[in-house]
Amino acid sequence: MANSTSIQEILQNLNIESLNDMQEKMLSTIEQEANVVLLSPTGSGKTLAFLLPLLKLIDPTKSGVQALILAPSRELALQIEQVFKSLSLGYKVNCCYGGHDMQIEKNNLLQAPTVLIGTPGRIVDHIRNGRVELSTITTLILDEYDKCLEFGFTETISFIARTIPNLTKRILTSATEAIELPDFMGMNEALTLNFLSDKPYGELAVKIVDTTANERLQTLFQLLCKIGNRSTLIFCNLRDTVDEISNLLWKKGLANNVFHGGLDQQLRERTLIKFRNGSHHILVTTDLASRGLDIPEIEFIIHYNLPPNEQIFTHRNGRTARMHASGTTYLLVNENEFIPPFLKGKQIHESLTGKLTLPPQTEWETLYIAAGKKEKMSKMDIVGTLIQKGKLKKEDVGLIDVLDHASYVAVRRSKIDELLINIENVRIKKQKVKIEIAR
Repeated sequence: MANSTSIQEILQNLNIESLNDMQEKMLSTIEQEANVVLLSPTGSGKTLAFLLPLLKLIDPTKSGVQALILAPSRELALQIEQVFKSLSLGYKVNCCYGGHDMQIEKNNLLQAPTVLIGTPGRIVDHIRNGRVELSTITTLILDEYDKCLEFGFTETISFIARTIPNLTKRILTSATEAIELPDFMGMNEALTLNFLSDKPYGELAVKIVDTTANERLQTLFQLLCKIGNRSTLIFCNLRDTVDEISNLLWKKGLANNVFHGGLDQQLRERTLIKFRNGSHHILVTTDLASRGLDIPEIEFIIHYNLPPNEQIFTHRNGRTARMHASGTTYLLVNENEFIPPFLKGKQIHESLTGKLTLPPQTEWETLYIAAGKKEKMSKMDIVGTLIQKGKLKKEDVGLIDVLDHASYVAVRRSKIDELLINIENVRIKKQKVKIEIAR
């Protein structure tokens, strides 16, 4: 039985020594309380905190969907699915979201998963078309519920909550307490666990970079040259600004990627993959990347546009200085802008004088393979081919991501040209597949 797995065994599989205080409290609380609201900072481990209690909430003797988890973005939904799979509980889990192949999702739902994860719009589509049996669902989890409401999912989530007939457990999570609980969730007597005052951030240095309205981009370029080839998020308030900055940085010789809600799902996935595996160290983004994304520890945050309020400022900065690490956040401020009042204390003004040196290229390049899980492609297949046929050494192969119909692998940049020659006509699993540098 899947429920025979112990918490200690799960932690060992995840290479985690112990749960933090917030996760321990959730584990002991959810089984006793019908409705729980968890307030905890970005990067504190909320996903694991609400997934681990499913070990006690799910009945392995029953079939059908028992837990429904809603997330405001595709990336967060996929991240939750990945974390749940890493728990190795033995339960079937499916993830449904806009931009994903609908036929794949229909086929997956023919045999109901125990845990269903998805974005509200896509889940409603499956419900309305009779692909999800609601009567077996007893647990509803709304992750980053304030973001769900901010993104305009109120009516959709209300429909879902009202339509599920046998809910006994409701769990809401958020990284802020500024949003009121929606009435339709029936959370009037919910127990709130507030860990926002126990932020897990390490040392976060906040620095002001003085500029002018006309020299803002040049100032950003100077700052990036000073930072060097280090992981950096550049936050902008508008999508158009993101695209404009990215294009101008490319023209100046700085490789980067963009991330915002206007990109299609495939491009968003590829962008995050290349950022995670080190092919690009600069990501220009909107606030879509401030929460709920599976991206590595960020060393530097740059606010190209000043955040409109303290809440957004906090969420952006939550991508760095996490779990007792250190990080630096920069704010570009021109002569007509005022330093926000929520920046308390003495601020450091960063000097950008000195010779500009363009950062070197990153160590890794991403390879695209036109086959994935649905073509029975595995990480071992890819590694074996690159080493045996491509003549790479093990240390020349970095992170590998296998999606439904595509795979991406980080390869040492210095080896990529020779590799492409060696594997030009190679077959993987007896199939000739397209292999090229991911653009």
